[in-house]
Amino acid sequence: MSQDSQHGKWTISSSDDDDDDENLPPSGTTASESRQTAESTRSSYRSASPVPVKAEPARPPEVSLAVGSEARQSAARNQLNPVKPESSPSPARKRKKKEVSDGTGWALSDSDGDDGDVKKNNPDNPQTKKPKVELERPPSPHGRLYYLDEPDDFFESSVPPLKDTYRFYLNKVTGLNRKYNTGALHIRDILSPLFGTLKESVQFNYCFDIPWMVKQYPPEFRDHPVLIVHGDKREAKARLLQQALPFSHVRFCQAKLDIAFGTHHTKMMLLWYEEGFRVIILTSNMIRADWYQKTQGMWMSPLFPRLPEGSSPSAGESPTFFKRDLLDYLASYRAQELEEWIQRIKEHDLSETRVYLVASTPGRYVGSDMELWGHLRLRKLLHEHTNPIPGEERWPVIGQFSSIGSMGADKTKWLAAEFQRTLTTLGKSSLRPDPPMHLLYPSVDDVRLSLEGYPAGGSLPYSIQTAQKQLWLHSYFHRWKANCTGRSHAMPHIKTYMRVSPDFTQLAWFLVTSANLSKAAWGALEKNNTQVMVRSYELGVLYVPSAFNMKTFPVDKNPFPVTSSTSGFLVPFDLPPARYSSKDQPWIWNIPYSQEPDTHGNIWVPS
Repeated sequence: MSQDSQHGKWTISSSDDDDDDENLPPSGTTASESRQTAESTRSSYRSASPVPVKAEPARPPEVSLAVGSEARQSAARNQLNPVKPESSPSPARKRKKKEVSDGTGWALSDSDGDDGDVKKNNPDNPQTKKPKVELERPPSPHGRLYYLDEPDDFFESSVPPLKDTYRFYLNKVTGLNRKYNTGALHIRDILSPLFGTLKESVQFNYCFDIPWMVKQYPPEFRDHPVLIVHGDKREAKARLLQQALPFSHVRFCQAKLDIAFGTHHTKMMLLWYEEGFRVIILTSNMIRADWYQKTQGMWMSPLFPRLPEGSSPSAGESPTFFKRDLLDYLASYRAQELEEWIQRIKEHDLSETRVYLVASTPGRYVGSDMELWGHLRLRKLLHEHTNPIPGEERWPVIGQFSSIGSMGADKTKWLAAEFQRTLTTLGKSSLRPDPPMHLLYPSVDDVRLSLEGYPAGGSLPYSIQTAQKQLWLHSYFHRWKANCTGRSHAMPHIKTYMRVSPDFTQLAWFLVTSANLSKAAWGALEKNNTQVMVRSYELGVLYVPSAFNMKTFPVDKNPFPVTSSTSGFLVPFDLPPARYSSKDQPWIWNIPYSQEPDTHGNIWVPS
């Protein structure tokens, strides 16, 4: 069938058009099994020189999750094998596409896709071979040496000029004018001795490339204990454990995912130093591709000192109750491996923290517990810690993300009924205005002309199966433009939400988080609004002006190069946002783009 919209026409097979918004796996199928069998949803981004791999014996197909958390493996296949536009894919070449490397985490670095869009495989399709995972860094779509030749000044040799007021930073991006990387941070900078003498660390994340991760620690810290908190199960977990075999200092903690289609999407570092303790809450996966040519963000805490011996349990709390909320979040894992870290946090002074923690943890919550997690947690914080603004109905809400879940047949199903109501909360006013809502998501041309070209789309997993059911959503879409930060061509994996003044110079609040635009990430009300169900682990920090003794945050229109004299807030993209034109189409990751080559001369041909 064909789907027409203001932003493009897509053709899909009729078998892809019969999913309900909240389909669940067949009876007796666990969420993990659904994730693993989703590998049958494969697509390829091919080159004239495919990477040779050995394949394991095939497994019989069961069900496939259209995007979901297995999309990273599928997109890895996309990125390993670019297609030159002059090449005409023949049936033989299509068969070859299924033999490319799994990639062990390079490529799609996101979750959330479809909240349960499940399809049955075509029984006529031949069984596909499962590639063997090698214990090495994942190859790049642009060649084995890509990303390896960073400029000499890419890594810091002295403490970089950082804005300590807000402690919100972007990642460094290769290929930019040097000024746009001042005050930005690479993972090697974060883990370097510049910020403390590291003793132990914890890495919470969704995707891991463990050999690459270990190399990011400086040599003097490289064999210090690291705990990895992940959500992988069964075969994915086995692959993760296999990666760590050469590294005896790496241990694991598996997050409990008891609700179908949930993921462990939180991205956080806990760093324990000889000098104290630090928390980093970020948007990057622990894989090479996330740290070089994508736009990412992070909040870096101050260095928290150790409390005096005998301090009371309530000592070291911040005005934003960050310590309590972080401890509650860690306790939600119900994991013995985190107990020693919970105790360490209790022993440190977190009182300098000026942000609020906004987290999601899987579960169904009733009563007052409904406001502990997800978008109802954000709503509660905005209600209690922001103030009404005259003319607030003209203050737009902006949401910016890298993945989109199933929203329902129209905006009243979740977006307007729940999420927009949360984002428009401003103080204790009973006024519920309906301000403009701008959603930022890259268009096809944004991806095509990016630094990575089409492979950047592997980290933007909006599927045709979801998009064709919610064409109404696309009228909200705005382009990714980031000239102010030099990152217009560094596709966003960062997720930000904010309320901005009509002239786009002031912020009423700002949130950076791992949570994409999905019910799985933010939660959805059930049982006549008496219960909220959250599928995934997510984590972010909320900035409200009152915590900084301000009425609003001024937007820094020229954030680079960083100087100590500016007091404005760094918004990662240009304001006001640029609405899609009638010719713009949202990036859909599992349909072909063969009319125009990307910046590397390739086209995108999914299977």
